[in-house]
Amino acid sequence: MPAPSRLVRRVPLVRGLVRLFAALAPLFRGAGVAGRGERLLLLTALLAPLSLIFLPQSASLPLGVGTGVVLLAWMLRGRTLFLHGAEHRAIAATEERRLTATWRGEVKPSRFAPRCGTNFAALVVPVSIVADRLWPLPAALYTPFAVTLVSLALTMELWQLVQTSHTRVARVFLLPGLALQRVTTREPTDEETRLALTAVASVLQRELA
Repeated sequence: MPAPSRLVRRVPLVRGLVRLFAALAPLFRGAGVAGRGERLLLLTALLAPLSLIFLPQSASLPLGVGTGVVLLAWMLRGRTLFLHGAEHRAIAATEERRLTATWRGEVKPSRFAPRCGTNFAALVVPVSIVADRLWPLPAALYTPFAVTLVSLALTMELWQLVQTSHTRVARVFLLPGLALQRVTTREPTDEETRLALTAVASVLQRELA
């Protein structure tokens, strides 16, 4: 993921949004990690909340619930949860310098990751609720969109603070996301772990070349 410029990194809120969009960008590239169908589903999920602005309450609620159900079904499909756990294990093995032992199945690093996007999702929900309640401006057509952007930006600031802090108080903010990972990951097999390790090795080879 490309790093924001030095000027952007000095601007609170804006820097968070830039980092978030930069992290999502590879998913929408033609030759990116996501297939065409997955890119379409992701784009629909991102744009669906914006359509709620133009719909009456009676229609916006079913659409919001429907979008959530579709995304949940997509996440729970096939081997996704097992490969998600394998991804976390492979990254942990890399950071702990136990790649070979993990490949052989001699050790099993944790499948729970403090930097997983699940943790970010668990933070953005309460932040969004608070932002919506405390929004100081009169309600307007753009208000839901503005509240969403502000919520994402605030969550990224909190996320960066938590990730760079080693205090126990900061780590408390990770607990909801780590608990949620019990739903979004499953214990991977050795074969799935080796698949994730191969992917990590490919990334390292490309980045370090």
